[in-house]
Amino acid sequence: MTRPRRHALSPLALVILALLDEAPMYPYRMQQLMRDRGTHHVVNVRHRTSLYQTIARLKRDGLIAVQGTNRSENRPERTVYQLTAPGRKAIHDWLRTMLSTPASEFPEFPAALSFIYLFEPPQAREVLAQRAAALDARRQPLADLLREHADAVPRLFLLESEYLTAIVDIELAWVRRVISDIDAGRLTWSAAAIRAGGQAADGGPLE
Repeated sequence: MTRPRRHALSPLALVILALLDEAPMYPYRMQQLMRDRGTHHVVNVRHRTSLYQTIARLKRDGLIAVQGTNRSENRPERTVYQLTAPGRKAIHDWLRTMLSTPASEFPEFPAALSFIYLFEPPQAREVLAQRAAALDARRQPLADLLREHADAVPRLFLLESEYLTAIVDIELAWVRRVISDIDAGRLTWSAAAIRAGGQAADGGPLE
């Protein structure tokens, strides 16, 4: 199956198309729904400019169209967008591919871990402890969201928050195990020796 064009169907584009699949709406309404539904936990929606730029690309690509404009009293004119038939097909194709096929992604953290030996163990422990604290802080609003909406919102609409919480929990537990292994001396190395070309991180000679 051909993967839909990623430049058009970014995560933010996916959200916009999904909202318009519910009903035609104007950008400010999209922002309201994203905020109310906690979309900022899964998609970067901090900058309004990104929203309007994505809407412009989707319109240019024929995935959405202007339904019309309306003006409320004491408010500027607002453009209402609607999903087109190609847009509906695109979002369904995109979802089918993204849900069924793990993407080949290259996150920063594993790349950084592959060079953690450039720090001495105490330095590595310090930065990992900072990461653990950041992960713990990230987890809290997700847990709060799940707890607050557990009885009021069907689980179907909380799956992304469940997933993110699980991912954070797994990473946090792993980082804490590595910190514990450094503290106990089960994981140790000499950055100075590695830089000097004397010993590899596993204690063996560098080739």
